[in-house]
Amino acid sequence: MADLTGIDESLIALVLLALLFVAFALEKYPPDVTAAGAAGLFIVLGLVPTDEVMAVFSNSAPITIAAMFVVSGALVRTGVLDALANLVIGRAQSRPVLALGIFLLATIAASAFMNNTPVVLVLIPVVIRLAASLKIAPTRLLIPLSYAAILGGTCTLIGTSTNLLVDGIAQESGLEPFSIFEIAPVGIVVALVGASAMLLLGNTLLPDRGSREGSDRSTETTYLSEVTILSGYPYLGNALSEIADFRRSDIRVTGLRRAGRIERGALSDRVLRAGDALVITATTSELLTLAEQPGLRVGLRRSIELDAEAKPHVAEAIITPSRRSSGVRIADLALGRRAGVRVLGAFRSQHIAGADLSSVRLRPADKLLLEGTPEGFRELARRGDVVSVTEPGGRAYRRAQAPIAVLTLVGIVVLAALGVMPIGVLALVGVAAILVLRCIDNDEAWQSIDASILVLIFSMLIVGAGLEATGAVEMLVSMLSPWLNGLPPHVTLLAVYLLGSLLTETVTNNAVAVILTPIVISLAEQLGVDPRPFVVAVMFAASASFATPIGYQTNTLVYGAGNYLFRDFLKVGIPMNLIVGVTAVLTISVAFPM
Repeated sequence: MADLTGIDESLIALVLLALLFVAFALEKYPPDVTAAGAAGLFIVLGLVPTDEVMAVFSNSAPITIAAMFVVSGALVRTGVLDALANLVIGRAQSRPVLALGIFLLATIAASAFMNNTPVVLVLIPVVIRLAASLKIAPTRLLIPLSYAAILGGTCTLIGTSTNLLVDGIAQESGLEPFSIFEIAPVGIVVALVGASAMLLLGNTLLPDRGSREGSDRSTETTYLSEVTILSGYPYLGNALSEIADFRRSDIRVTGLRRAGRIERGALSDRVLRAGDALVITATTSELLTLAEQPGLRVGLRRSIELDAEAKPHVAEAIITPSRRSSGVRIADLALGRRAGVRVLGAFRSQHIAGADLSSVRLRPADKLLLEGTPEGFRELARRGDVVSVTEPGGRAYRRAQAPIAVLTLVGIVVLAALGVMPIGVLALVGVAAILVLRCIDNDEAWQSIDASILVLIFSMLIVGAGLEATGAVEMLVSMLSPWLNGLPPHVTLLAVYLLGSLLTETVTNNAVAVILTPIVISLAEQLGVDPRPFVVAVMFAASASFATPIGYQTNTLVYGAGNYLFRDFLKVGIPMNLIVGVTAVLTISVAFPM
């Protein structure tokens, strides 16, 4: 540890904080790297005690976020988010403005009764797909999603942990406890004004920039394939339009082969018979889901039957420019006889590879979706027919487990709202449930956790602990207190809100709540007015953080999911802070007379 004896540690902490924000704005490094570097400096310089550093990792918030990442991953794998996205997108295509308005209001309502961080976690992929459907950049919708969740969290006492923390500190100072809906009149007005301001400001201030590569599930490959209807299929005799298996948004039926002829017209009215083969295009996930349906065979009609006990694997492979494969029809490759591998689908960049799967004449760089044994894949690679045999970009949906995933999420929310257990504990129990009940595989569950976001949050908690330990935040407040004492009560209330809002953009909101609450109660007593409106102002100021991607966890989440720059939050967030702040102070003055 560096020896800083004789040097004011609070000043050093504030200088480091200023440098941290400069580094965030310059964006020379990813935000998680920048934050980790700042946390390292605070530790090395001895600005945060080592026991407090380790205590940061016992904070329940990042653990809860990690668990909710897994729950969100289960909602994806069971098709729940896909169904929700299709519902929203279907409404948006006919009446986009109304659909977006309802979507944001639903986000506000959900965030009023559950932690707004998992709300945003669950809805990020839906918003990205919605943006793609409306042909707009995800950056136009992701910041509004975070802001809506923040505004919703201010509507009830349980909407955010900050409200509960402020209430607890106020009770320790002798105030009566707040009821769950006591702040609702202020929160509803602030939410409505804030949402309206967001819609007006968004048209001019939100960036129009594509999302980072890989942030959208639509990056899955869409393969040409065919599905043979077997005698055991439960929907034999039904019209194609009545069968849910083939009415998914990522599946398109382009033909029906019957008696050696491919029919292309009026397919939705065709009644399926055993032996029919549907020519389709589908994403990897949907294709693998169909492959697991009883009574369906995905891939070439004359494909080999793989031994179920051998646990066949699925892989993607790129065709090499070899004489054996280039220009050859897939049906003539005889991959089953040569390597024990089945072809499930074929993909060619820019256009569909052929009229049906068996007639595709392979070209170099075509991609095949294959099913077989690892030995078979190695044999293909050894012969030089394919390269880059990799795991597929998608997995089969587990729609039968969808009710379990939904009940898990609802159980976490309801039991947390009732105070049965902390939400972090409930989220961990929920993760155990969805893993044991096979809503998601364990490897995919861990892959669904965004480690960079967790590093950013833990690092900023360390920085916040350092600012508290050195007295940097208290020094700022003490410098401003003499100026606040001489102001009229309503002006003092506005100043308290602005101070809390400013501090929340630089340190964790809970740290601001802990430090400011007892100070504003003392300040109100000195002014001879009811401290309750000042406490409510701290609640709103510590929660309503719009101007930086690190001021609030939901901002951090969308910062990582969208292709945002640090200054994007400043452009739209500073006006939002001012509009929401003035609205909150005026409404608090009416709802909580001084």
